[in-house]
Formats: sequence, C-alpha cells, structure tokens
Amino acid sequence: MHRLDLPTEKIIAEIKDNIGWIKFNQPEKRNAISLNMWETIPSIIKEFSNNDEVRIVIMKGEGGKAFVSGADISEFDQVRNTPDQVEYYEKASSLAKDSLCNLKKPLIAMIEGFCIGGGMGIALTADIRIASDDSKFGIPAARLGLGYGYEGIKELMNLVGPAYAKEIFFTGNRFSSVDAERMGLINKCVEKKQLKQYVFDFASRIAMNAPLTVVASKAAINEGLKNFEEQNLDIIAQMVDKCFRSEDYIEGRNAFMEKRTPNFKGK
Repeated sequence: MHRLDLPTEKIIAEIKDNIGWIKFNQPEKRNAISLNMWETIPSIIKEFSNNDEVRIVIMKGEGGKAFVSGADISEFDQVRNTPDQVEYYEKASSLAKDSLCNLKKPLIAMIEGFCIGGGMGIALTADIRIASDDSKFGIPAARLGLGYGYEGIKELMNLVGPAYAKEIFFTGNRFSSVDAERMGLINKCVEKKQLKQYVFDFASRIAMNAPLTVVASKAAINEGLKNFEEQNLDIIAQMVDKCFRSEDYIEGRNAFMEKRTPNFKGK
C-alpha cells in the first residue's frame, strides 16, 4: 500500500490493489469538509490520474457515521469572514469538485451514514454511489436560506429527474438509502456490515477490466449528458479507435479463445 504525503491529516489518500482511496478523515465532525480538505483534493486527483497503477478511485468517510455531512461551518469565521475569503473559498471548493468530475477513471462513492448538503454534492461527482442501509441524505438549503447554482441542480436532476429534484430542494428533508435507491440517486443500498466488502469486490471487478475501454465508456456517457453543441464526438471516436489498436484488445480476444482470465495492461 502506498500512502500519499498530504498537507493535512483531515483527508487520506492511498493506493492499493489498483484502487485509489480518498478518505475524508474528520469523524469528530461527521467528516465535514474544511478549506484545507477542499484545497487538497485536486492534487490527489492529479496523482491518481497520472498513476497507471490506479484504475479506479473510491471515496469514503472515516468513522462509520458519515460520508460527508457538509461544509465545516465551525471554521467559517476564520476562512469566510471577508469578501475575498468567500471568493477564495468558493474557488477552492469549485476546483475540488471540478477535479472529481473531470477524473477520467471511474469514481465510486462509498456512503456510510450522513451524506448531507455539500456531502451530496461530492457524492454526485462519482460515477457510482453505493450506500449502507442506515445512510441519510438531504440538501437543507431551503432551511438555511442558501442558494444553489445551475450546475449543482443539473447534476442532481440528471440522476433523479425534475420531480424528485424539486422534492429534495423544496422540502430540505432527509431521506433514507431505500428512498435514495428508489429515486435513482444511488446505485445500490447494501447492509451496513457488508458495505466495505461489497464495494471492494465491485471496484476490483472493474479494475480487472480493460482500462482503455472503461475510460472510453465513461467519456462517451459523459459526452452524451452534454448539450449537443458542447459534445466532442471526435474525441470519443479517437478513444474507441485506441481501444481497437491496443495490446489489451489482442489480449482480450486471446483470453476469450483460450478460456482464461485476461491480464490487461492499459496499453
């Protein structure tokens, strides 16, 4: 296992078995996200993106009680006390979310416990969300007088549709993993004691597949979510062509004919 050297202990990044782990590590505050955590996320994503050993990334909260419960409001007097500080904070959080959204490799959110407000925003950056059966979700913006921009609302609406998105934002209510699965917010609700093993097995299966194919599939799906005038289908065509020209394509065919498990290299 390789652990990245980071400027804060509130977030942990590790690489093991072709999986990159991002662990939100402020359990005493239900893993509320502090400014230095926002600042650290882009460097983690850059390392994982450039490391061929990493084929998939998993985000989780430490402590077993929360994925992320939102922003660390306790530090706002120090880090959001002036207009310049507010501008810097918003830029840091936006850069962090953008880095997660733009990760080319698959990203899984392993959700255990509270996933509230900004925590849901982070979870929405993932390609796949798997939650324990005791998890709680919600966006309490309407109860706090907060405004949500177009991008954040659009990400939620892409998953659950306009009716459920309105219910979530209008009421500010918390809802269960069962409700989240019904809405389409999460892919799977798993018994709490089985969550870690289920997610590890799920991620390991993806990591065994051809990396170029997985990355190309993610890119094509994400392009499909964009407005037509924003789509770059030439890039997708190039990625597909790269798959067919790859050593992994030859390995996949040979493994199929020889009835064995393929050993993909991402080349």
